[in-house]
Amino acid sequence: MELEQKLAILADSAKYDVACTSSGSARAGARGHLGSCFAPGICHAFSADGRCISLLKVLLTNVCVYDCSYCVNRRSNDLPRAAFTPRELAGLTIQFYRRNYIEGLFLSSAVMKSPDDTMERMIAALRILRQEYRFLGYVHAKTIPGASPGLVEQLGLLADRLSVNIELPSERSLGLLAPDKKKPAILGPMGQIAQRGRQGREELALYRAAPRFAPAGQSTQMIVGASPETDRQIVGLAEGLYRKFALRRVFFSAYLPVSNDRRLPAPDTPPPLLREHRLYQADWLLRFYHFSAGELLSETEPNFSPYLDPKCGWAVRNLHRFPVDVNTAPRAELLRVPGIGPKSADRICIARQNGRLGIPELRRIGVVLKRAQYFIVCQGFTGARGAGRQAVARALLDPAAFETGGEQLSLFSAPEQPSLPAVAAPVSPVRPLARLAPEIGQLAAGGMAPDQAARTVRAEAERQIARRL
Repeated sequence: MELEQKLAILADSAKYDVACTSSGSARAGARGHLGSCFAPGICHAFSADGRCISLLKVLLTNVCVYDCSYCVNRRSNDLPRAAFTPRELAGLTIQFYRRNYIEGLFLSSAVMKSPDDTMERMIAALRILRQEYRFLGYVHAKTIPGASPGLVEQLGLLADRLSVNIELPSERSLGLLAPDKKKPAILGPMGQIAQRGRQGREELALYRAAPRFAPAGQSTQMIVGASPETDRQIVGLAEGLYRKFALRRVFFSAYLPVSNDRRLPAPDTPPPLLREHRLYQADWLLRFYHFSAGELLSETEPNFSPYLDPKCGWAVRNLHRFPVDVNTAPRAELLRVPGIGPKSADRICIARQNGRLGIPELRRIGVVLKRAQYFIVCQGFTGARGAGRQAVARALLDPAAFETGGEQLSLFSAPEQPSLPAVAAPVSPVRPLARLAPEIGQLAAGGMAPDQAARTVRAEAERQIARRL
């Protein structure tokens, strides 16, 4: 098979892995070497699935001995198969880098013969890249669950970031949909990477020349919508992974039906992109707003509202904690106010040292007063709760859940920018309604015009939220 054919197949197969992010690792260029790596870099181009990155995102092979029912590369699926040799992959990466198409490599793989065999091939490719081509750019490598600890160690010394996909939110779903994969085989490498990363940082503090093990840390990805777990279970799992393994990110991937399997959603089911979006918002609250999973959801309300972002949903359920006086409240309380983020909270804490703050000052600081005004008091302002419950509900609703005009960006929409040769092959877009509240899609499927369905659902959502205020 020609190299271009392999690239087309294996770049397309890699689009289901969404765990691409800024590098989080810094490495200066050096004489006689190729490339460099900057911590906030790798974020100004488009990949095959429409995401803004600048990496060659590819599989080493899509030949797989596993038969995971949710995976397009499963053993039983009839699709074109290909595999790079380690030298082909390393050479291809350098060619794309020298043409200024990419700044780094995102390398994953199906399990070709065994986890160890596949990892050995990945290590061989990265060793050629690092040692023969002397490449210093960013490399994100997927660790194969079940591989031996020695191979994980070698891979971590060659890559900037490692990740082990947890795949599904519960061991029961993993056993049902991916019987070849076991929970210990996933959590074992996660624990090893976390421990080895801590050890590496301690060594670097003592010896500047100590080898760096995965300096950008580790991440993971789980599929949302292929199994029956609630948002509460998913967010709780993410919180536990952050605490136990010091992960940099947990990525969520809305399940795109690729299999006609009775254990999975029907093939015509739209991917739950709005649900994925809510989970990312909740993840942000865990990492930067100091919320806990138990605060965001409960046993009686185990799923996020499609109409409210998680922070506004929490505020509606906890009205007894408001209003907050922005001139006296600690930073932790300011972060709980809808419309106030970490930067705005920091600016408020600094600005109020020089005098009391009013609405004009908060507006200049960057507070989103459209929402915040119902939850705060400040100099010359005693709150806007008197505007009426309907007005408050209207201000809190997430407009993105009701916008039907134009096609919205989705995981698998073709990018508007010109595609790179072979890397960003166009793919069929997901229906725009997948990004909207589910009730809108149901009404539209029944024959109602999408814009009318959106207005109908929005009016009902306003009434529901107003009743809770």
